[in-house]
Amino acid sequence: MVKVIGTGFGRTGTDSMREALNLLGYGPCHHMRELLADDAHRDLWRELNANLDGPEPVPSWGELLGAYGSCVDWPSAAYWPLLVDAFPEAKVLLTYRSAESWWGSFEKTILPLISVDPSVPQPRGSDLISGRVFGGNLERDHCIAQYEANVARVKREIPADRLLVHTIGDGWEPLCEFLNVSVPSVAYPRSNSTDAFNREHDKDR
Repeated sequence: MVKVIGTGFGRTGTDSMREALNLLGYGPCHHMRELLADDAHRDLWRELNANLDGPEPVPSWGELLGAYGSCVDWPSAAYWPLLVDAFPEAKVLLTYRSAESWWGSFEKTILPLISVDPSVPQPRGSDLISGRVFGGNLERDHCIAQYEANVARVKREIPADRLLVHTIGDGWEPLCEFLNVSVPSVAYPRSNSTDAFNREHDKDR
């Protein structure tokens, strides 16, 4: 059962948050990494993406997220308005950094991987991001506008007592207070830096 729903775009500390939620007992945490590791799982999300706006049946949230205690990053973050209704008891996280800072990281990491025709299925699921999140328009101003619109919508639609805005660098304390758990004795995770991301994905460029 999903107990924590992430609404923030990729490159807002989502991989570090994934590790943090796993350490706090809210795992396994769903993240884009799950799609990269499992072709069948990726295909279920692709089926959802294709059918969500039409009359055809789509995979259930139980099929997609039933094995997970939390979810952050894309693709789930693209569907947070549906997820917060599907899991009404779940708390909501908005991982956040300034729009300019986000773009600076995004354009050096994810952007080169998703600069593809969103109508063509991609081996790594890049079409799920470029199509669903950005509508195939990956120009800087459009992407920043989509980022800012998502942040504003989350803050507008999620009640304050259900939402934590977690800015990169905030660490354990606000997260643990929000979830009502003890602060671990280990440092807050710091993973998937720009350099680490690019080393991991060099083979895909």
